[in-house]
Amino acid sequence: MAAALFRETAIGQIIRYATKNKVLRYPEEEPGFVVPSCYDSGSDFLEKKTTQILETGSITPTPTTERTFEEAVEPHEEELYEDLEKQDTVIEDDFSRRRSNAVIVHRTKTREETLPFSEERFDVEQAAVATRSVSIPIQPAITNRGEILVDWYTTDDPANPQNFSPRKKYLSAFIICIYTFAVYSGSAIYTPSEGGVQLAFGVSTPVADLGLALYVLGYGMGPLLFSPLSEVPRFGRNPVYVATFGLFVILSIPTALVHDIGGLLFLRFLQGFFGSPCLATGPATMQDIFSLIKFPYILAVWTSFSYCGPAVGPILAGFAVPVLGWRWSLWEILIISGPLWVLMFLCMPETSADNILYRRAARLRALTGNDRLRSQSEIAQGQIAFATILRHALIKPIEISILDPAVLFVNVYTSFVYATYYSFFEAFPLVYSTIYDFNLGLVATSFLCILVACIIGISTYTAYLWFYLEPNIKKHGLGVQETWLRPAMAAVFLPTIGLFLFAWTSRSDIHWIASIIGITIYAFGVFIILQCIFVYIPMSYPQYAASLFAGNDFCRSALACGAIMFARPLYLNLGIGRGVTVLAGCSTLGIFGMFFLYFYGATLRAKSKFTVKG
Repeated sequence: MAAALFRETAIGQIIRYATKNKVLRYPEEEPGFVVPSCYDSGSDFLEKKTTQILETGSITPTPTTERTFEEAVEPHEEELYEDLEKQDTVIEDDFSRRRSNAVIVHRTKTREETLPFSEERFDVEQAAVATRSVSIPIQPAITNRGEILVDWYTTDDPANPQNFSPRKKYLSAFIICIYTFAVYSGSAIYTPSEGGVQLAFGVSTPVADLGLALYVLGYGMGPLLFSPLSEVPRFGRNPVYVATFGLFVILSIPTALVHDIGGLLFLRFLQGFFGSPCLATGPATMQDIFSLIKFPYILAVWTSFSYCGPAVGPILAGFAVPVLGWRWSLWEILIISGPLWVLMFLCMPETSADNILYRRAARLRALTGNDRLRSQSEIAQGQIAFATILRHALIKPIEISILDPAVLFVNVYTSFVYATYYSFFEAFPLVYSTIYDFNLGLVATSFLCILVACIIGISTYTAYLWFYLEPNIKKHGLGVQETWLRPAMAAVFLPTIGLFLFAWTSRSDIHWIASIIGITIYAFGVFIILQCIFVYIPMSYPQYAASLFAGNDFCRSALACGAIMFARPLYLNLGIGRGVTVLAGCSTLGIFGMFFLYFYGATLRAKSKFTVKG
């Protein structure tokens, strides 16, 4: 069992490669392994069925009472893949038969099963839960070209990420959460060093601010490349995580040692770029291993780590930089990320089901000599042109964002609140250092209000999930997508209220706690809104979920990059009160937008060419 846990990690795969697969073998590589008859090329039953398909293009159904996972699934493929799916239609095979008191399950693995928040996936999971507690053989499906789709051997197959032990699931989730926190905190941890950068290199404040802005821009651009790469079955998620985060760690050394401003800014951009995969792919890893019904809980936890990272960064460096120098904040990035990369390298398993089945299919082909054994993702992506993949990864997010009003609103609104959040890194020093005479360390501690808001937010949202939403889903199903926006309907007023309170209480004659309360209200409201939106969008557009998350991350980061540069002139020219009031006034538009999305979202989706039809 320990070997099985260790085998899927990066170090386990390297050991296998170094020993030519003699150590940490998979079951198929063990001498005593018996190939399931459904994959055995010598099986008369399998040969008969494949021959029938090749000759007639169909299988004559046999009366049966077996329960299939397909009963609840009607695949909806994006237009990009329609021709391919017509070529490789899976012939439903009802040849399963009862063995003693067990049922042999026939299941075709579809992309919908790995997408979060789709009604199809919920129905599939409901069927899976009924059989996962017992070991029931799964018969593979066969395409109309005679290819046998390699699947899990049984319903409780330990190789299936959904069947990972709780310890393995929570360790994987912990690594992704801390990884996300390290990358996000690496952005704002630089802010206490900006004064030192100005003195060391003789540059202006806006130039020093670029060290934060370019990092944020870098981690917005990275997912456009790395998220699609992690979806390629040949690669999977782990190699992308380990390789890019390893480069992030390595780059932390020259970044802390650099002796010119151009090199510092370039290295900060590269740090953000190579640290980015977890920011868009992290939720995908979580939904690999957690069921749809539990995914909102773990998404809330992951969001809290990403949300608090930028707030904690200045606290980590605020007291140390005045004593140890401006480079210390950059060394802290290495101190945080180095041990974490080692933990990831030793303990993080591969969670992509497509990748796991892709490699299983290769082992079964080598063992049986049957070249018709293929994983479904291997067949699908193996016949898609590179230009198509490139368009899907890079152009599709932009196309949807521009042409679909619901997605456009979500991207604009989340980008605005994210930019407002990053403007605080300019506003807080002006308020708490200039008005309230806080030192650099105390200015950093003012960001603790974000943590307080996050704790309140996650407690409130998970209570809503536990006491209302989860029982309701189990009883009535997922329901209309707009129902997921209900908590946001109340929370959408809070960012505006919080910003106005912060704007007009940041005065020397009013205690500093009043402005802190304003930011806490703002941050609490934004946390709830983001949770609702991050569920609503992939549920409404499940087949574009990866593209939408990558596109949204880029939009948020690009505007935040700009906000870092324009916030200081805004606050200096207008003053904190009027400057923040401008942002508060703009945020009121989000109130109308959220209510419009709730009441008319279904109409917009019905007219959108990007919505799943059927």
